[in-house]
Amino acid sequence: MSQPDTATLDPPPLHVASRLHAFNRYELKYLVPVEQAAELRDELGERMDRDLNSPVGGYGVWSLYYDSPELRFYWEKIEGLKFRRKLRIRHYGDPAGVTDESPVCVEIKQRVNRVTQKRRITLPYLTARQLCDERELVEHSPKERAFIHEVLDLVVRLNLRPTAMTGYQREALVGRAADTGLRVTFDRRIRGRDRDFHFGQENPENRFTVPPHLSVMEIKVNERTPHWITDLAARRNLSLIRVSKYVQSIEAFGLAPRSAFHLNEADFPPPATPLDTRLPAQDSPVKAGAQ
Repeated sequence: MSQPDTATLDPPPLHVASRLHAFNRYELKYLVPVEQAAELRDELGERMDRDLNSPVGGYGVWSLYYDSPELRFYWEKIEGLKFRRKLRIRHYGDPAGVTDESPVCVEIKQRVNRVTQKRRITLPYLTARQLCDERELVEHSPKERAFIHEVLDLVVRLNLRPTAMTGYQREALVGRAADTGLRVTFDRRIRGRDRDFHFGQENPENRFTVPPHLSVMEIKVNERTPHWITDLAARRNLSLIRVSKYVQSIEAFGLAPRSAFHLNEADFPPPATPLDTRLPAQDSPVKAGAQ
């Protein structure tokens, strides 16, 4: 199939409304046992609200990551480049029910020094595959033009292809009036696969890429972290950790040598007591657009 010349593509139609969303954040990550995550969630709930997109028990987040045959994006992360990007298609909810019409997000996540930037567009699943897999120009509005062309440039110039899929159950809290822009998420049952990348499969084979008794807690802020959050982290003896779910999947399936970022299960033995049962294991459906 011939590849599009992004410099000579026809102008987009003018009647399509923009579905583009973008935001910048600072992110802090902690690795905590699931049972402690439940305690932290309850304590944070005294000063934060449950995200309207986050039902009791959380919601599923599934991401299909694209990379070059040489794993360019993986190595940019490992080498700690101050500017780096990743391309992914993300679905919120249970992936087994995804159809061609289901909404998904095509997202470019990039790091500029310490700031995490995300730009994404919500598209039907079939359209997202046409853009990222078939490398076709899809219908878009003028406001979406730059983003669509950036995605096309990446997949064509770097020969991007589906490389790894990650999935996990997320619970999310958001800050109240004084803490606008604050968001805390708890991700558990973090797993992935290196094949069978179609979202709509009934029973794909996944593997835990982070020990299942552990949860990744992320604090996300627009500017600075509230002092009461840093006090809580200090009081709970939480330690910052550099962990990437994409990197975990790449290394768990032997696609690249294990790096300093990799979490070895032997280093994080499970607790002697049963895991907290307050956090159900089932994925809950949620609309596209959760963060």
